[in-house]
Amino acid sequence: MPRKSNTDTRIYVLDTNILLHEPLAFLSFKENDVVVPMTVLEELDYIKDSKKDVARDARVCIRAMEDLLSEATPEEMIAGVPLEGLGAGENRPTGTLSIFADLNMVEAQQIFTSDENDNRIINVALHLQKTFAPNQVVLVTKDLNMRLKAKGAGLAHVEDYRTDQLITDIKYLTKGYHQFEGDFWTQVKSVDSRTEGRDTIHTVPRSLLPEAYVNEFLLDETNHFAGLVESMTSDHFDILDLGYERLMSRHAWGINPKNIGQAMALHSLLDPHIDLVILTGPAGSGKTLLALAAALEMVVERNMYDKIIVTRNTPEIAESIGFLPGTEEEKMAPWLAAITDSLEVLHKHDENTKGSMNYIMEKANIQFKSINFMRGRSIQNAIVILDESQNLTASQLKTIITRCGEGTKLICSGNLAQIDSNYLSPVTSGLTYLVEKFKDFSGSSTINLDGVVRSRLADFAENHL
Repeated sequence: MPRKSNTDTRIYVLDTNILLHEPLAFLSFKENDVVVPMTVLEELDYIKDSKKDVARDARVCIRAMEDLLSEATPEEMIAGVPLEGLGAGENRPTGTLSIFADLNMVEAQQIFTSDENDNRIINVALHLQKTFAPNQVVLVTKDLNMRLKAKGAGLAHVEDYRTDQLITDIKYLTKGYHQFEGDFWTQVKSVDSRTEGRDTIHTVPRSLLPEAYVNEFLLDETNHFAGLVESMTSDHFDILDLGYERLMSRHAWGINPKNIGQAMALHSLLDPHIDLVILTGPAGSGKTLLALAAALEMVVERNMYDKIIVTRNTPEIAESIGFLPGTEEEKMAPWLAAITDSLEVLHKHDENTKGSMNYIMEKANIQFKSINFMRGRSIQNAIVILDESQNLTASQLKTIITRCGEGTKLICSGNLAQIDSNYLSPVTSGLTYLVEKFKDFSGSSTINLDGVVRSRLADFAENHL
């Protein structure tokens, strides 16, 4: 049990889902003490040997705690083992980590009608709150219902895990472009323009848009100006003049943009200097279709890459993929139907659509891969399309991005309104984390596709249901 001498420090009780979301989360609480209930260790032990996607995260967490607590005596584990010297950066932990044995029903407050794991963890937090008052005891969990139960049971402080949360509301998420009111040039006080080959570059004062970042698109309401921030200094930034009409005339594999959002996305997708393209937006905005069209254009027509690898997060894939017949590609087909649907749209006017699809899949070397088998690989000179990435955590996305070797382009797409994970929300999704972390990286581009182009039925449903 943690020994508290300073009432300014807190005691954080961690739920299992926090350690599955980030295995080293117990290092993120600075000078405060961390308590892991025995029930949490039991749940981690059960999960580590399961076939679930989070089994690896459970094993990483268990190993990390074992490294810290292996030399500690039972008394020290209960009292708290110092975390000093662990972690990285300025916010290294200085508190302690302790394991709290479960309370029996005599010791626990008789509040709950059942002895479920969540209730046992809440009882630990309630016991610590009573024992260590006036120190704050905080239960940290991603389970919304558990937070409600804990509050109802009398726990004063309950929180979500927000260490990896970069924004407070999804409305503040970077869109990848900035639209000026009125005409762009009426707001520019001074400009220095030059020509580099066929490109025109404008150097304007940084005060025009202080929060601008590299590869951010600039538009105006008159639809006359469209530019891209190429580079910046503390005083100025350079804008590549794209031209609104020229941007709208971009095309790939027979696909033309239907709105300016798709035009900006297509520009980034076809730019060989962009290694990471992040596409967000509602269902039906064209994310998958544009990604596949651009990938085919660059692989088949321009010979810039050797192959296309398509992957996505597949719930319960570890348990169910093995029961499906065929090769890995055939097993993945049910989860990647969106890709084959888009491929069919791209060739619907061909004389033999099925024959064209089979030919192109072989010609472009399109491979369907399970996300579970991406670990340990080094993907060279390929285009990787990661679909439905809103259901991934930051650590899972990092695993995939670090697989990309020399000459590989990664396209991440997702709709933050369609998160299926029990423990992720739009602000804690790995896709949101990726957008905010990479917005200042010169090799990445983010585009929020606003507007459903699938059909008027889909558009009405997106806005009214």
